[in-house]
Amino acid sequence: MFEVIALTVQDAQAAETGGADRLELVTDMAADGLTPSVADFAAIRAAVGIPLRVMLRIRDGFTPGDLDELLARTAALRAEGADEFVLGFLDPDGSVDLAATTAVASAVEGCAWTFHRAIDHSADRGDVRAAVAELPGLDTFLTSGAAAGVDAGQEVLAGELAKAGDPGYRQRILVGGGLRAEHVPGLRAAGFDAFHIGGAVRDGGWTGAVSPAKVAEWRTLIGE
Repeated sequence: MFEVIALTVQDAQAAETGGADRLELVTDMAADGLTPSVADFAAIRAAVGIPLRVMLRIRDGFTPGDLDELLARTAALRAEGADEFVLGFLDPDGSVDLAATTAVASAVEGCAWTFHRAIDHSADRGDVRAAVAELPGLDTFLTSGAAAGVDAGQEVLAGELAKAGDPGYRQRILVGGGLRAEHVPGLRAAGFDAFHIGGAVRDGGWTGAVSPAKVAEWRTLIGE
């Protein structure tokens, strides 16, 4: 699995051309990725044929903000045809906000979704996994293993992969957050099979557009 962050139709088309398997749709990377508009989702959905996971996050940080607003935007995206999502919320103390996460997961019932890198900023990763593991639709954790990124988190990632199949560890690990090309061979050799990229496939970082050539280079590195 090779997932690329897309903010625009042009990003989405470039990522698909380069060989991405799936897109994560966001807006406002200055806030680390928020929920895109319904119009942007619809335009991207019309422009590409690969799966789209839509971020459900309306404020910077990992608390849910106005839950009613978030649920209304979720309903509007579902009505437009969105059927895969990215979500996950923490309390101010770093524990999982199970009430908010459950409410949004219920709002996307029947859809597959990813618990995003909130897990890397939590007080206890194991507690997060145990709390949300049985929520319907959760099939992926997007994680670098540590808040600081893959460099700091590889040992944690390896430990979690070793528990695959155990309660709380049945979901796929999607490695992302500070992921660089030099990490991939070792991660592949260790058994990881899903990777998430953002700025690394852009010309000029987040100020530039997704490059089909850079996506293709990562596609080759990751393998089919």
